[in-house]
Amino acid sequence: MNSPIIGITADREDEYLRLKRHYSDAIARVGGVPILIPPTGNPLPYAEIINGLLIPGGDDLDPFYYNEEITPAVKPVPRERSGFEISLLKEVVSQEKPVLGICYGMQLINVAFGGTLYQDIGSELSVEINHGKGYHIIVIAENRFLTKGKFSVNSTHHQAIKRLGNGLRDFVRSPDKIIEAFYRGDYPFLVGIQWHPERLMDENLSLDLFYSFVKASRETNL
Repeated sequence: MNSPIIGITADREDEYLRLKRHYSDAIARVGGVPILIPPTGNPLPYAEIINGLLIPGGDDLDPFYYNEEITPAVKPVPRERSGFEISLLKEVVSQEKPVLGICYGMQLINVAFGGTLYQDIGSELSVEINHGKGYHIIVIAENRFLTKGKFSVNSTHHQAIKRLGNGLRDFVRSPDKIIEAFYRGDYPFLVGIQWHPERLMDENLSLDLFYSFVKASRETNL
């Protein structure tokens, strides 16, 4: 069986690399080979050896990247990580390899394509749902990645997409109109997801997403 190599970017904490195991477990479960990518060095060799890129969750993207002053609610990841991930993303996209961004990863992809974020939902928007914890309903529109319909998903974010990046289209929203997922229309597989499907692998929605991602990555390795 042709098992694609999926690079997963890691955070850095003092002398350690940090990544929750749910991401690698999810990739392995659907037939991919997960490898950890540290935020250091030249991103080009990583882009060349992997078949797909997963940018996982984390803290917040520094508003520096979308030309805003930071607010007190923001806890930015080190620019060492985010700058590396943006450079790696650009290399991967230039080679037209599949990309999946989850939570922070989704927000970083959006900004890398010229979009912006709400730095803090609670202080910038009047919404009915607490997006920082618990579960809520999402509404999935017609698309080629996930089944159309209403689903309940976990929610652990306080930031959200404000303006979509160039070429990105939303296809999932919450009832209070927060963008919960997007894709790039002119690209084989570039998807951003706001919830955490890697923690819900017993549900068909999550399995379908990861199967689609790994399938697309496998096709780059034929």
